[in-house]
Amino acid sequence: MLFRSITVMTDNSTNKFKLSRRKLLTGAAAASAGAAMFSGGSPYSFVKGAYAADFRNDPSKNSFIKLGFNVPQTGAYADEGADELRAFQLAVKHLNGEGDGGMLNTMKPNSLKGNGILGKKVEFVTGDTQTKSDAARASAKRMVEKEGVTMFSGGSSSGVAIACQSLAQEMGIIFMTGLTHSNDTTGKDKRRYGFRHMFNAYMSGRALGPVLKEEYGTQRRAYHLTADYTWGWTQEESMKDTTEALGWETVNAVRTPVGAGDFSSFITPVLNSGADVLILNHYGKDMINSLTQAVQFGLRDKQVNGKNFEIIVPLFSRLMAQGAGDNIKGILGSTNWNWALADEGSQAFVKAFGQEYGFPPSQAAHTCYVQTLLYANACEMAGTFYPPEVIKTLEGFKFDGMGNGPTEYRAEDHQCFKDVLVVRGNENPSTQFDLLEIVQEVPRSQVEYDASIFGGELGPYEV
Repeated sequence: MLFRSITVMTDNSTNKFKLSRRKLLTGAAAASAGAAMFSGGSPYSFVKGAYAADFRNDPSKNSFIKLGFNVPQTGAYADEGADELRAFQLAVKHLNGEGDGGMLNTMKPNSLKGNGILGKKVEFVTGDTQTKSDAARASAKRMVEKEGVTMFSGGSSSGVAIACQSLAQEMGIIFMTGLTHSNDTTGKDKRRYGFRHMFNAYMSGRALGPVLKEEYGTQRRAYHLTADYTWGWTQEESMKDTTEALGWETVNAVRTPVGAGDFSSFITPVLNSGADVLILNHYGKDMINSLTQAVQFGLRDKQVNGKNFEIIVPLFSRLMAQGAGDNIKGILGSTNWNWALADEGSQAFVKAFGQEYGFPPSQAAHTCYVQTLLYANACEMAGTFYPPEVIKTLEGFKFDGMGNGPTEYRAEDHQCFKDVLVVRGNENPSTQFDLLEIVQEVPRSQVEYDASIFGGELGPYEV
């Protein structure tokens, strides 16, 4: 018996050879294959990317590969979704050799050639998650079953990301998560077919802790308002762990519905609670509304327990800062990336995005752009679109030149590890976009953790 084909690939990080999945042939087919293998001057025939296995939406017979971009075009996180979609479209342009190439010029290692992915032009379809898990899953399912996408990405809600990641595992389609900050995404709900470039709530807590201690001390009383879904829960938990370890007391933690709009009924009890810190575990328009109303209620002008009342927003974005206006000034938080970073990769992306759209990108745009390039690069490195081999290429992949310094996709949970930014609302912005001041670039070593602490199982490569 002989193998139908033998594929040999070089793993750039280990320089070891890996054999692809193969099928056995018998009888006349084996004899024919054997004659082909041993004819000519070479005793073996090596064909890069020649996988015998069938997989869903294999683009090998097409001149193009289709990607799906599933973003919140409506709902509480629609502003983030709009910027995600801009970044996805820019990534497709760069992959197809259009524009200035952006991070294709700075990422290392880089197997991309600017001629699509594995020589196939990149096309895309879009969907609206509505910032709702059920709607997002239905939209993603349509992309896979009717539009024939080979990979999909997007998010802006951890509930959405987790729902889509589960679907990706079921359908054998890789999901490069967009904006998702819950610990659960690469914890108890992690999946083999999902990868996250975004940092998580645990990392926000670890990054913020030393800064909060230095600026606000160890004797504080905190009140939490928390978005009532997986991200809010894990953000609250992570901030409690961090602040209570500093010596802070948690006075109360109240869950609020996503998209509530009016948060006055939740803010009023804070006034008489004895708390001297309000921690807003809110994102997008919810954060803009809750922060604005907290300031209108006079919380930032109060003194409680002999201390100035403080507000903390653990997860920031420039788009949120823009929406909150002057209310954001002086408020501490964390962010995955900021357009003011001076590294070559960040500035290449800022330049390309600015030329395309006329303003700087948000962290949502950055992480979605990077995710698209990372998937494409993994296909080039693997020499195939076959998902298990692309996944294995991404697992443990180390890269640089894409912002935040050296970065790694940890194999055990598909969580990216890189430096994290602690930021503050800029007191004296020089432009309408200069809204977040970088307080500290927190090294990866301060926010890293053992993969086992959040549980979960990745699941199989073959589905």
